[in-house]
Amino acid sequence: MRPFLSRLLPDLAPVSKRERLRAAAGALLGILATGLISRASVGTDAALPVLIAPMGASAVLLFAVPASPLAQPWSILGGNLVAALVGVTAAQWVADPFVAAACAIGVAIAFMIALRCLHPPSGAVALTAVLGGPAIHDLGYGFVLWPVGANSLLLLTAALLFNNLTGRAYPHLRPAGPRTSDPSPAARLGFRASDLDAALEDFDQLLDVDRSDLEQILRRVQMRVYGRRSGQTTCAAIMSRDVIAVAPEAPLAEALRLLRRHRIKALPVTDERARVLGMVTQTDILDKATWDRSGPRLGLGRRLILTIERGRAPHGCAADIMSTVAPVGPDTPVAELVLRMSEAAQHHLPVADADGRLVGIVSQTDLIPALMADAGPFGGTERGRALSDPVPA
Repeated sequence: MRPFLSRLLPDLAPVSKRERLRAAAGALLGILATGLISRASVGTDAALPVLIAPMGASAVLLFAVPASPLAQPWSILGGNLVAALVGVTAAQWVADPFVAAACAIGVAIAFMIALRCLHPPSGAVALTAVLGGPAIHDLGYGFVLWPVGANSLLLLTAALLFNNLTGRAYPHLRPAGPRTSDPSPAARLGFRASDLDAALEDFDQLLDVDRSDLEQILRRVQMRVYGRRSGQTTCAAIMSRDVIAVAPEAPLAEALRLLRRHRIKALPVTDERARVLGMVTQTDILDKATWDRSGPRLGLGRRLILTIERGRAPHGCAADIMSTVAPVGPDTPVAELVLRMSEAAQHHLPVADADGRLVGIVSQTDLIPALMADAGPFGGTERGRALSDPVPA
């Protein structure tokens, strides 16, 4: 009996205690802020409902699984508004409340899938519109704007602020690929995006995982298999140790001077304790800076973006254009370096010790001889060569 019951438990990915606390705190603060602001807007004596129950289900998605396609901004706003419209319409046109509820749920799901805004709590929104009682019915189509629209927008704003402040990128955007017809480096070997699309079409079920995330997971599996089959060369064996770094407050002209003087293409940005903060590359200087006769400087658009993101004016320094890159450790296998560079679209990765202090840097050029050495002199593993060697007479 116990083995059968254990099979009923969902096989969720392991989550740290810190992430559990982060999700719980986010939902608490999000619902609290949504309720307090809504109450302040309509007053305590108003007949309008302040906070509807489906927002609790939305909070689970927005704060516990912010990377889910079902938790994205268009999902919560589009899904809740569409479900509210369908629910109000069903309540007004169908006399029997249970038939109206069933119609509202079914039609809302069909519309949400068609409009790519599927959001499970929206089913409860449609049900509330039908079975919410006289207070909800008296609102008519006003129910779509208040409380559904207002609650959804407030909760979404709280999720945007909280998730980004606690290290979870939200909304979960698709990774930017090259602006050419060529596939990404990772897609040129192994399975292609079209292979994944065909497999998902054969599977023919909605999955609560972003397609790009699924592709990254599968490519990580590929690289782990490769790492297990190849040699065990690590980052420490191939990294450059004489690294030129730049301080975060260094002017852009200073970063450019260091790149030119040392004929390098990337500069780790480190603090006074040599801890890695990011990387400034040639691409960062070309794409994120405006050029005039005096050299690179921050343009108005970049200044506005940084001011909004940080809440303070930028200083036109290296920290204002650097790319945020997580360093790797000296013991990181070469196979993992390939995956990290491919996913981050980086040609260089900083190497840091256990305390986050810079100890080296690895470039794609460093990887080539290491990969060739792992593959063996004939481009295959030792086992492959042994099988292909001719048998002595």
